[in-house]
Amino acid sequence: MILKMEKLVLLIRSKEYRGFLEELRGLGVVHVEMNQSVGADKDLLEFMQKRTAYQALQKNLTIAATACKDAVSEPAGELSVEQVSTRYDAYQQQLQALFTQSQEVAKDIAELEVWGDFDWKSVDRLGENGWKMQFFACPEKSFDEAWVAEYNATPISSKNGQTYFVTINNRLVELPATPVSLPRKSLSSLLAEQGSLQHEAKELTGAFNAFCKTSLPQVDKALSNLESEINLMEVDQFGGERVAGGAVVVMDGWVPAENAAEVRQMLDAKGVFYEMRPAEKEDNAPIKLKNGRISRLFEMLTRMYGMPDYGEFDPTPLFAPFYALFFGMCVGDAGYGLFVIALGLYLKSKLSKSMSGLLNLLITLGAATTIVGALFNTFFGFALTDFHLPEWMSSLLITGKWDGTAYDKTMVLALLVGMFHICFAMTVKSICTTVRYGFKNALSDWGWWLLVCGSVVVATLNYLGVIDMEVSKMAFIGVGGVSAIGIYLLNNLRRNVFVNVGAGLWDTYNMATGLMGDLLSYLRLYALGLAGGMLGGVFNDLGLQLKDSMDGVLFGIPGWICCGLIFVAGHTLNIALSCLSGYVHSIRLTFVEYFKNSGYDGRGVAYNPFAEKKGE
Repeated sequence: MILKMEKLVLLIRSKEYRGFLEELRGLGVVHVEMNQSVGADKDLLEFMQKRTAYQALQKNLTIAATACKDAVSEPAGELSVEQVSTRYDAYQQQLQALFTQSQEVAKDIAELEVWGDFDWKSVDRLGENGWKMQFFACPEKSFDEAWVAEYNATPISSKNGQTYFVTINNRLVELPATPVSLPRKSLSSLLAEQGSLQHEAKELTGAFNAFCKTSLPQVDKALSNLESEINLMEVDQFGGERVAGGAVVVMDGWVPAENAAEVRQMLDAKGVFYEMRPAEKEDNAPIKLKNGRISRLFEMLTRMYGMPDYGEFDPTPLFAPFYALFFGMCVGDAGYGLFVIALGLYLKSKLSKSMSGLLNLLITLGAATTIVGALFNTFFGFALTDFHLPEWMSSLLITGKWDGTAYDKTMVLALLVGMFHICFAMTVKSICTTVRYGFKNALSDWGWWLLVCGSVVVATLNYLGVIDMEVSKMAFIGVGGVSAIGIYLLNNLRRNVFVNVGAGLWDTYNMATGLMGDLLSYLRLYALGLAGGMLGGVFNDLGLQLKDSMDGVLFGIPGWICCGLIFVAGHTLNIALSCLSGYVHSIRLTFVEYFKNSGYDGRGVAYNPFAEKKGE
């Protein structure tokens, strides 16, 4: 539900304005209207630039701190954020220098590996005695055996189609081969240097990650304090209009009705002149949502699309059960649902409390998937009926074809759910339009509601045998006739009747083309669930076939291992794909089909109180 708001107008003397803002921020319940036409001053721009730098540092520290697996008890010390940033950059430079040095050593090792480990002092002694040792490389097919006798050529190794050889002569020779220049180090010394660099890099990386982990809370706190200061400066500059030659500041704001008493008490104590009245539908007040324990989990989806206007309705409790149902139908596997629940519970025990809302939503969607998947007769790609369930449990499963037709029950169920969802959306639209604008201005919506929902009811009663075909025809004619009055004649009482007829015909075209497309969109619930179930079954068959083919090897143990690997890898991939599809397509059915047919715009402004943002 949308909480009631109070409109607040304040008059404060300019010399008292800054101090008053400090106290107002302490209340933490007033949403201040901002005048964005005013440009930010130099101090505010500098603080914003500093915030950008702090946020970048926070992000970098978080990445490195995550890599620190050991518990770190070393205190962060008295370093400022600037000092933390300086030390962070110093660590980065040292690590980069070690990386560059390691790359150079690795390159030298790669050059020397084909020649083996030799001592350059022996080469130098040959030179002192008048002998010249040269290093060459050439394609294997180009190596001439005559070079062995003529130039004392000695092949050292062959790699990647190349022959590497040396020559020893009393003079430098020229051969149709590539001369090779090698680093003046032995392979063993380079390997030792590489090991030393790797150890140093490991130690430095550990110290760097530990430093980031201990410094991160301090940066978080500094960023929160900076955010709070920026918020104060923004309200100071943009939150009021200076009048009477700048002597008085006029501020507009909003207060939740449940907090109005404490705001009045503070303003009365300060002797501030103010006016407070209940917000009206036309005021476009900021939106603060308050829902039950389950519906509250889905508020993030409402915010993702857009908050409702103050005169609208909160769509969260209305679409929440449908979203959970759609997700369950898209994934459609009871085993996958249990896995999602277990994953949510595990992550909830490991991650911070700020993630609890998202993880509770994940657990809720997992529960919905478990229930729907069980009804759809699927458990990790296996049919539940293969487990010899009791008769009463088997009777609850949705399997087979629909009423002797060639259509799966799950496909028909997807269409029925879609039909009900659209009818529900149209009902919501008609009721909300009536509440906002009055019944006279909602006659067109009620006409379409009667035509669509009434036709569905009549067709359902006829299919169930409650009414015969003759009565159904009369009912259709009655429903169509009454609804046509609202659709074509009374859709706008302030317009000419001929204009209304033209507008009604245009609405008819849009409805005829739009409703059919909307209804067919719900087939994705069936298609995605079917695809996920079939893919899970394929992984099961592959694993079992491989196990059967290896039954005679070591008592079948390798077969079971391979079967388990295929089962785990295959179903992990399928769960990820199914959950992604369930998330995306459930949002699509909510944001497009439901919101369009329910008339929801989502153009409201979220309630954002002027409050302290101190780090813990």
